[in-house]
Amino acid sequence: MKAIVLHEYGPASNLKYEEVEDPKPAAGEVLVRVSATCLNPADWLLRSGVVKDLIPIEFPYILGCDLAGIVVEVGEGVTGFEPGDRVMAMTTHTYAELCTVKASILVKIPDGLEMTTAATLPLVNITGDQLIRRAAQVKPGQTVLITGALGAVGRSAVFAASEIGARVIAGVRGKRLDAARQLPGVSEAIAIDDDAEIDKLGLLDCVADTVGGNVRSKLLSRVKQGGTFGCFPPTPQDAVLHPTIHITVLFGQLDPATALHITLHYAEAVRDGKLTIPIDHIMPLSDAAEAHAIAEKGGIAKIVLTV
Repeated sequence: MKAIVLHEYGPASNLKYEEVEDPKPAAGEVLVRVSATCLNPADWLLRSGVVKDLIPIEFPYILGCDLAGIVVEVGEGVTGFEPGDRVMAMTTHTYAELCTVKASILVKIPDGLEMTTAATLPLVNITGDQLIRRAAQVKPGQTVLITGALGAVGRSAVFAASEIGARVIAGVRGKRLDAARQLPGVSEAIAIDDDAEIDKLGLLDCVADTVGGNVRSKLLSRVKQGGTFGCFPPTPQDAVLHPTIHITVLFGQLDPATALHITLHYAEAVRDGKLTIPIDHIMPLSDAAEAHAIAEKGGIAKIVLTV
């Protein structure tokens, strides 16, 4: 099969489109012919070596976290799937024509949902949902500020918070306020690149931060005593200055049953028009290096690689 192979840490140009051996499904696994995968920040963080101390990889390595495709073969002991099924998952090594996936984390794609759309969903939906539920611990009736609300993870977080019954404030750059106000479930939008706007905020029950950087310190000061602050690694540098705030850094594996539920629920929501994860580019798998170069510049929606 053809795959995008990384032989050493470095720039996007290190990604090579090569012939590699076809994988075989072990017991409990399913062999999937990949129709589409997509780029996530984790891909270029792994490729560049930025997170090698935290998440080391062995070369040669095939990147990729999301897939949508067709079942080719099922391994010993697998039930519920058969060749021809349309499936999706958050897994590993998806920049390839074929991929083996544990049956326990595989979901059938809902009827009416396109492959290219399905490929963008698992990682960002699971991450956004868990940022709200596990990290920020949002409860019905609370007010939560979600930074980066127009990003794929941010949109998923907005959807989760609105389903819970929270009042959602979208935190975005000032030039994107109008777009943020149009997001379903958003009650208000503020410019988080404007210190004066942040200073006008009342005390918040929760913050779900997808942005990081200096904005974290500014927003921590807006969380009420006993409130919650959910974010991604690393832990905010000035966390010790806010001992009354429950700060949770989202990291670690999610149990398969919860991941399956989230993946299917959000896929159905996207199909039904309740949630939108925008796609900016659809490119062939062979152009993965170019896609990485584009994505690393930022400021765009999802990039899908078709196989």
